[in-house]
Amino acid sequence: MPTVLRIGPYRFYFYSHEPNEPPHIHIDRDRSSAKFWLDSVSLANNIGFSAKELRQLQSLVQDNQEELLEAWHGYFGNSSGRES
Repeated sequence: MPTVLRIGPYRFYFYSHEPNEPPHIHIDRDRSSAKFWLDSVSLANNIGFSAKELRQLQSLVQDNQEELLEAWHGYFGNSSGRES
């Protein structure tokens, strides 16, 4: 599970066995977890985060989208078909 970024209590990471999915990032804090798609930032899954915190997380993902996509493509290559 490569950790890409840490902001405050949040850990941004992806699983090393998910190259066939579109680019995305997992975010954990304590026992809460969310997954956001990266090409067009949107929530894919949520376990435990409030709506308010999800809006904050989406903003963090948008603010760091380029870095997160670079990390994804640097790790998995261009398996999603997107040009790097």
